[in-house]
Amino acid sequence: MIALISDIHGNYTALREVLAKIDSMGIDEVYCLGDVVGYYTEVNECCDEMRRRNIKSVMGNHDWYMAANSFCPRSNSVNDCLKYQKQVISEENYAWISRFPVFLTAGNVFMVHGGWTDPIDEYLNPAEEYFSRVDGRYFASGHTHRQVIAQFGDKIYCNPGSVGQPRDNDPRAAFATFDGSKFELHRVEYDIDKVGELMEKAGFSGYYYDCLASGAKNLGWAPGKG
Repeated sequence: MIALISDIHGNYTALREVLAKIDSMGIDEVYCLGDVVGYYTEVNECCDEMRRRNIKSVMGNHDWYMAANSFCPRSNSVNDCLKYQKQVISEENYAWISRFPVFLTAGNVFMVHGGWTDPIDEYLNPAEEYFSRVDGRYFASGHTHRQVIAQFGDKIYCNPGSVGQPRDNDPRAAFATFDGSKFELHRVEYDIDKVGELMEKAGFSGYYYDCLASGAKNLGWAPGKG
């Protein structure tokens, strides 16, 4: 069995609880569907833990903004957070993120961050016609921050949701597992207030983190924005 995590976004407080739950399930193989960085302050803690555990990750759009020394063309708040993270990330973690591949496979699961039209920045709306054009049987991607399992004939798609910033009106951190033939979705509670305290200490107002308490879209966010 493997575990799938995604969209951690510098929220080590959430990642720690998710990994503790995964450990308690006896799972020792974890894959990340991208966006280790972005939004929250604990970017080095997230990278250090994933490197220590040898967790492989695909390249997410926020990871690309970091690795390419680029910026988000859609959201000033994203860029504010990226500017902070670029100042604090270690050289080792920057180099690690820069090596992320665009695609990964784990057994018979094909993984990207966005989708199979645009692997880094596609907000995928899974549909039968879409997956009829993609070779394979099992697929997983992140980016939307919303948990999904959808089946189209013999093809099965999973979005494990977001560890660090859920957007499906459930504030609990999200992940998924795969046993070789079936995906399962999971949620874990974590100390959201601590994330806000760390953000305030770094100079960010509630505008940047109030969404965590409700698991709603963050202010100024819409599909294709952020």
